Amino acid sequence: MKKVLLLMSGGVDSSYCAYLLQKQGFSVYGIYLKLHDKEEKHNYYLQNIQKCAQVLNFPYEIIDERELFKKAVYDYFIESYKQGLTPNPCAMCNPFVKFGIAFTLADKLGCDYVATGHYAQIKEGKIAQAVDNTKDQSYFLFGVKQEWIARILFPLGDKKKEDIKPIALKELPWLGTLETYKDSQEICFVENSYIDVLNKHYNTQQMGDVLDEEGNKIGTHKGYMQYTIGKRKGFTIKGALTPHYVLKINPANNTLVVGSKESLATSEIKALNFSLPKEFFVNHQPLDCEVKVRYKSHKIQATIELDSKDNQEFIIAKLKEPAYGVASGQALVIYEQDKVLGGGFIV
Repeated sequence: MKKVLLLMSGGVDSSYCAYLLQKQGFSVYGIYLKLHDKEEKHNYYLQNIQKCAQVLNFPYEIIDERELFKKAVYDYFIESYKQGLTPNPCAMCNPFVKFGIAFTLADKLGCDYVATGHYAQIKEGKIAQAVDNTKDQSYFLFGVKQEWIARILFPLGDKKKEDIKPIALKELPWLGTLETYKDSQEICFVENSYIDVLNKHYNTQQMGDVLDEEGNKIGTHKGYMQYTIGKRKGFTIKGALTPHYVLKINPANNTLVVGSKESLATSEIKALNFSLPKEFFVNHQPLDCEVKVRYKSHKIQATIELDSKDNQEFIIAKLKEPAYGVASGQALVIYEQDKVLGGGFIV
């Protein structure tokens, strides 16, 4: 019997994954990762994991990796906003924390596979988009190591989110206690707003100047960390008759540069390469594919090239249509139809 290590969150989705994997003939070993300091939250989820493991009769383990998570994800999140960037903590957490821990333990325990409740699929040896486009999480998985992919299972990837809960509750009536669960947030350590997290470390309320594209002062803002590229609210402009959007964030002098939506348009994006293999570029020829610049953005046709400078490799994406609100720090993810080829972090 093949053995699978299942990353569990304590929600309906991962509990249902355990059931589906057992139905497919796998021996399941569950793990719950303690990654933050919200003990009340942990206890709530662990009660449900305990119930799931008891009813389905499989072992599980609690792994405390708060120190690793703080270094790899939380500190990166805090520092990014300080630098005026818009971080993508889930894209960092998946390769450096979740899957890294899971595969280390899977090898130790002799597990053949690692499974998660992500909405994604594996196709032709690549991460691919889920059947449910509204819940697809392939964007956050672009950094998962290529050598892991053959051993990853996504039991929910071919299912619609809206169908899962009624089916799960029908087949597993004891899951009824989980009906009140909120879907887990993408950023697990944010309760209400990311600003609440930043306020623990910085004074985010420092008023600053809003500048036009020529550098003239035209208004005021509440503190640069409260804004991301493309935001059009939360700052004051004297006598503004048309919408203004944040074009640039300057941490050094706490100013924002704003302008029209047309000024927000970007036709070329540069990203520090994280996981796009050179092998895709035969004889250094550009690659025709699609890109996503944010989790919720649609895919845009683009031509991709690689460029090296100062021992760093960059992805250069020339877009066939303009993208709006492209923020430094976010992920640029490269797709071939529904398959993820790799990606990097926008600079």
